[in-house]
Formats: sequence, C-alpha cells, structure tokens
Amino acid sequence: MEELGYVEHVPGKDRREKRMQLTELGKNIYKDVRVTIDQFEQDILKGISEEEQLEVIRIMREIQNNIIE
Repeated sequence: MEELGYVEHVPGKDRREKRMQLTELGKNIYKDVRVTIDQFEQDILKGISEEEQLEVIRIMREIQNNIIE
C-alpha cells in the first residue's frame, strides 16, 4: 500500500514505533470505497428493521461465545 502511495510512515516518539497514516490519495480512495460499501450495506439490509439487525448481532455474539467456550 505504501508503494501505491496510499499510506506513509509517520515519525513516532520511539524508533521502535511503526506508525502509518493515509496519504491524501489514500483518503480519497477510502472515501470512494466507503460510498460503495455504504450503498451495498443499504441494499442488503433493505426491509430489515434496525431492531431485527440488532437482534441478529446479539445472536451472532452468542454463537461466537458458544464456539469459543
């Protein structure tokens, strides 16, 4: 991603610290992709109420907990 110009190194307080941030190009790409993702999410959740979505999230967490235990 760095070679493509999407991210760049940011100096940290410590030499061992490796920090990265989006470049302007990276921010623009992110904004474009975010619009596409938001539209996709709206399309796939059409007709499903917020209450139903929250219930599915709750159930998935319970399933995840059951798998981990």
